[in-house]
Amino acid sequence: MRALWGVLTRHRDYRFLLAAGLVSLTGDWVLSIGLTYYVYAVTGSTMASGTVLLASFLPQVLLGSLAGVFVDRWDRRRTMIAANLLLAAGLLPLLAFDGADRVWIAYLVVLFESCVEQFFTPAASSLVPHLVAEHDLITANALNGQNRNIARLVGATVGGVAAGIGGVALVTVVDAATFVLAAGLIVLIRARPRPVATQRPSLRDEWRAGLDLARREPTLRVLFVVAAITSVGEGIIGALAAPFVRDVLHGSASAFGTINAAQAVGGIVSGFAAAAVAHRFAPRSLLAYGAVLFGLVDLALFLYPLAYVAVWPAILCMLAVGLPEAFATVGETTLFQRASSDSHRGRVFGALGAVQGGAMLAGTLLAGALGDVIGIVPVIAVQGAGYVVAGLIVAAWMPRAATPERPIVQPLAA
Repeated sequence: MRALWGVLTRHRDYRFLLAAGLVSLTGDWVLSIGLTYYVYAVTGSTMASGTVLLASFLPQVLLGSLAGVFVDRWDRRRTMIAANLLLAAGLLPLLAFDGADRVWIAYLVVLFESCVEQFFTPAASSLVPHLVAEHDLITANALNGQNRNIARLVGATVGGVAAGIGGVALVTVVDAATFVLAAGLIVLIRARPRPVATQRPSLRDEWRAGLDLARREPTLRVLFVVAAITSVGEGIIGALAAPFVRDVLHGSASAFGTINAAQAVGGIVSGFAAAAVAHRFAPRSLLAYGAVLFGLVDLALFLYPLAYVAVWPAILCMLAVGLPEAFATVGETTLFQRASSDSHRGRVFGALGAVQGGAMLAGTLLAGALGDVIGIVPVIAVQGAGYVVAGLIVAAWMPRAATPERPIVQPLAA
């Protein structure tokens, strides 16, 4: 825990970035859960609520890589401030969404919000190395990962309650407030990292330069393969998690909620553990061993019903999977940051978002096509097997040191 508190006490600007990320991610979950619930409530259509998720996926696939080019051109701090304010303003049309005949408003809002998110996410990931010392980078990334777990638990709860009490109007107000607050926290960051001065012949050439870096740099090549494999699995489990609990475990809706809550709680506890000790290990080892262990726990989760049908082992598996997941995530993020120069880091993270979005969409479609044909268990088990394969790929083919083309930028004076 000393390393964790050391990062928080030494780096004032990072504290504001961390707080802003937590608030903003919580808002994302408020919107995701609250709006999906409300759309289904007023339409009674699973297709309508599924279209909300599709609208959030498409910009990640189509815009993510290009958005990274602009992130490298622009001041990342200002980009994050503007993105949060646009996210808040973009929610306002939802106040006119009052029935099934206006569900198209929800689709357009989600589409817009997801487009703006493609600029915010790579800017935030690219800014972190400017705000902490290099030896604190792993711990800082672990704390960022912890944000996702806490935001999921808090935001999902608030979103569901807000939708139940005040409908989409209350969801809109709460979510907009989180984005405005996040923008205010980022304003307090004193560091002013400026874009690296490079020749910019054209937007297309810059975009291609980012793709060339991903192909040329050995560590990045492996990381993108790993991201694609694991994201296909995430798309599969996103589509089949509820059918797995209902039809394989014979669990109720409350059992499904308990399993998800266990995942969130396990993630929070494990996230703090990872933040405290992850700095003692090489990022490559964190990713390789974390992914393999994550996959093995998931395989145990998906395959145990073949011998014994009950819900409680699933709850235990969800609690246990948090630690290897936290280690794998922090290892992957740190490797991406260290293997890319600051001038190209936004493009790298933008391309990562595009690859993950496309792979998750492919996994979702794969699950829908094969789940009824060959069964839920064989298809959902692909997710666990994919993580094991990804970890072995890292161990076998990733270089033992990620060497950026330029030195990692040290934190600016606060």
